[in-house]
Amino acid sequence: MAVSALDPRTLVTSLHRRGVALELHTLDLCFLAALHVRAERSGMSSFQEDQLLDVFDQVVALTKEGRGEGGAKKRATHVVRRLRDQKLLVRVDGAGVTRAGEYALTRLATGIIGFYLEDDALTRESLDVLAGTLTACLEGVLAATRAADSEEAWRTGVIGPLRVTIFELAGGIERRQRGFDLQQEEFQREIAALLAADWFGAVERCTKLLDTTSAMLHELNDILLRHGHRFGELLQEVLERAGDAEQEEAERAARDALDQVERLAAWGAARQRAWSDYHEWVHRYLRDVVRLDPSRTLVHRLREQLAGRAGKRYALTIASAAPFTLLRSVAVEAPKPVVKSPKKEREPKLASEVPTNPDAELQASIGAALAAGATGLAEVTAQVCTPDVDIDTRFRAAGKVAQIVSDLASVEVVAERPWVAAGEGIVVEDWPITGNPVKETAS
Repeated sequence: MAVSALDPRTLVTSLHRRGVALELHTLDLCFLAALHVRAERSGMSSFQEDQLLDVFDQVVALTKEGRGEGGAKKRATHVVRRLRDQKLLVRVDGAGVTRAGEYALTRLATGIIGFYLEDDALTRESLDVLAGTLTACLEGVLAATRAADSEEAWRTGVIGPLRVTIFELAGGIERRQRGFDLQQEEFQREIAALLAADWFGAVERCTKLLDTTSAMLHELNDILLRHGHRFGELLQEVLERAGDAEQEEAERAARDALDQVERLAAWGAARQRAWSDYHEWVHRYLRDVVRLDPSRTLVHRLREQLAGRAGKRYALTIASAAPFTLLRSVAVEAPKPVVKSPKKEREPKLASEVPTNPDAELQASIGAALAAGATGLAEVTAQVCTPDVDIDTRFRAAGKVAQIVSDLASVEVVAERPWVAAGEGIVVEDWPITGNPVKETAS
């Protein structure tokens, strides 16, 4: 069963009920590593008991642990039993206690040893190969959806590759991404060690290491974005065709694969953003602390004050980021409402009244106000924009009033024009009217 198909509560409850735990000593890990290397070199799929004893003796001789603590067979028996109890070794012969058995490493054991032995850090070459292979497999799955005409064809051509091939390829990229995360942490420790060992002399090496890693992350993110867009297109089309054919299992497999490839693309953006923050902090540290204090005089004084041996206390910023000591609850803000304009009818309802010209009526009202002796724009606007209509209509009319007043009358140009209320809810920039042609014509 895929991990994404499990309910987290069910998984946690099952692990707790079974009492799953791992307790491995250094000798146990060395023994497992020796068995793994022996199996890889010799092409062995299982080990006889005498072979287990031989490998255990070699490990004890190399590590010099467990000598003088009883016979070799007794110590090896305890180790094998402990590894079998923790599902790291499994007996595969099925003969019980009638004769000596055969033992093999489990997937859990190979995963643990592979973490220490294999270098699975993500590189541009490995990502290109894996992403190209994944694209070709997805194109084959899409072609199979076009040709599938039966349940068996959907299972063998679509569901099987999505559950196995696509899952394994995407899992290979994810495994290398986790290896690259571990490599990033090692880079940070290396930078901190360089600064602690050489101080000013390590500036150039730290800068080069930062720039190289930043360029690599940028290239990996570009590859993931380019291929991730293609992954999404292919899987979305597979999902649509599975929905049209009413193949629910194929739909679930396509959704799981789509979630997995989306995680691949999200990893690149998140890691590049996190490394950019670290890159900025280290450069600030190099610029503000190391370059300004090559002899460590200021740093020595700060350490003295931090220890409370002299003067005031100060805080010291260092290049390596300290891990979080406890998990904090994050307050999730409610999303803000979307700004929307009020819905109105696209076409006004037809009226049976005789049509009128609002602009002509507005111009006549302004002319009457000017003829009555209005001395400013605010006074004209207040007389024309009466409160018997809604505020939106009055607001639109106020803009037209300013244009018509400037055409009908002479306006005095002043450096500052006060804002004056022109009726309920409307404030305009007042224009003094010096000449009133309408009034003069009427007289």
